[in-house]
Amino acid sequence: MNELRGVPASPGFAIGRVYLYRDDDLDIPEYNILERDVVDEMNRYRHAVDLATKDLEDVLNRGGGDPDGFLSTHILMLRDPEVQAKVDVRITRTRKNAEWVLQDVVNELIIKLGTVEDVYLKERTLDIRDVSRRVMQHLLGKTPRTQLAELKSEVILVAPNLMPSDAVAMNKKFVQGLAMDVGGKTTHTAILARSFEIPAVLGLGRISKEVKTGDWLIVDGEQGRVLINPTEELLADYRAKQKEFLRRRHHLATLESLPCTTRDGKPFILKANIEIPEEVPSVIEHGVEGIGLYRSEFLFIQHGALVNEETQFLAYKQVLEGMGGMPVTIRTLDLGGDKLAPDAYPFKESNPLLGWRAVRYCLADQQIFRTQLRALLRAACHGNLKIMFPMISGVGELEQVLAVYQDVREELLSEGIPLPHIPLGTMIEVPSAALVSDHLARMVDFFSIGTNDLTQYTLAVDRGNERIAGLYDPLHPGVLRLIKMVIDNAHFAGIPVAMCGEMASDPKAALVLAGLGLDEFSMNTVSLTRVKEVLRSLTLSEAQEVAEKVLKLPRVEEVEAYLSAYSQGRFAEIE
Repeated sequence: MNELRGVPASPGFAIGRVYLYRDDDLDIPEYNILERDVVDEMNRYRHAVDLATKDLEDVLNRGGGDPDGFLSTHILMLRDPEVQAKVDVRITRTRKNAEWVLQDVVNELIIKLGTVEDVYLKERTLDIRDVSRRVMQHLLGKTPRTQLAELKSEVILVAPNLMPSDAVAMNKKFVQGLAMDVGGKTTHTAILARSFEIPAVLGLGRISKEVKTGDWLIVDGEQGRVLINPTEELLADYRAKQKEFLRRRHHLATLESLPCTTRDGKPFILKANIEIPEEVPSVIEHGVEGIGLYRSEFLFIQHGALVNEETQFLAYKQVLEGMGGMPVTIRTLDLGGDKLAPDAYPFKESNPLLGWRAVRYCLADQQIFRTQLRALLRAACHGNLKIMFPMISGVGELEQVLAVYQDVREELLSEGIPLPHIPLGTMIEVPSAALVSDHLARMVDFFSIGTNDLTQYTLAVDRGNERIAGLYDPLHPGVLRLIKMVIDNAHFAGIPVAMCGEMASDPKAALVLAGLGLDEFSMNTVSLTRVKEVLRSLTLSEAQEVAEKVLKLPRVEEVEAYLSAYSQGRFAEIE
């Protein structure tokens, strides 16, 4: 038996025989064309795009499913006029064949995303490769492979890499599990695996070289383990785990349509965090009450810092309309730190997490900020929009941001554009903002606590530094006391408080946060029912007793131990 460890990308357990899938690399030719053939070469590229688009439309028509709108997004990417223009210009300028030019344009986009440290944004390169591969296959006269759609027996799919369109097209009835050499939790392939409820472990490094078709495999999507040709004892053990997991999943699914209230009737609002508009269908399926955080950075990473107003407007409009009147909180541009757009930063910062980022960047380059605000305000009439500003450090900074917002609003009104009232909020993710939150609360309509940054700034811990990762803990007493201060100051001023950091998705933390008075929890959709289960199992007074106890503990180890002991007594299945 051999064991490999990777990224647990989709929960659950799969046991079965390997089906090894390899997508052959394409050999891209390079040759010169004559000036008179330039237009023909452009048309050859357009024809390949048309064929690739038809491929994806055929997948949709065959009922392959598109749970998060990824295929629809890929079709839009194929039709992207900016990419088309770049290909046309380079064919004209270089007099090279369409295949070579397309490869050059795609590599440029991938390099651009590769400079970004944000994992989610970096992993969007897979979608670019997927779309370009389909076009390239048609340029080369190759028919896209369809064997995954033609699977006839249950298998565990193993691949060096699996494009999202392949994941959508595969016969999901027979794919029990997925194991890949590359990938992480936020790749579209991982998101699709979770949507299809297929256990998956990605980022295994060499799984495709360690197995052959027909080998026995266990995929442990909980711990990120893959066991090759396991013993009978391990097989029996994992069959029992698999049975219990399915029982648990069925139980949690029954909670999706139920309200999130404590046993004594205290309501809490559960919302979702999203990165791209195409996640909206999945969000709605999970029974949330809105979107608590839409990160707008991907638009700027994808199109560059100068992404135009119309492109932004259409993206915001898509989300607002897709949510059907439910509230959507969009965070203004938070470039900088670990999210960089190469054309926005002419220099390298020695400490970017404490540097020129978020509203600091927007206030320094107000044209970019004003363009985004115009797009947001124009989109507001298409749904229930709320806007929040990130990385606010104090009253003066918030005053500057609100002044720009008000000026843009008056500009649009003078142009005859009708605008509804839009609630404005600020994120509390800098300790100084927490400490002056009594003043900030009188200036905005709501708070949203970003615990990822609040924790690392409060504890002076870079959450991406493996050497000190063990010190990063949002349950640290210092962080909890800041959260308590923010909630109390907000409620005194009569405004609600949400939380959109990862802490909101932790069922154990929910015990404390409910007792501290948090109004809204916003998180990834995978965690929603687990948090709802905890909140529905408590009374408000019980949650308040937990919070009161925890706030008196001086050490994070004591907080963790207390919550673990409490959870074991009340919620045996909390992780």
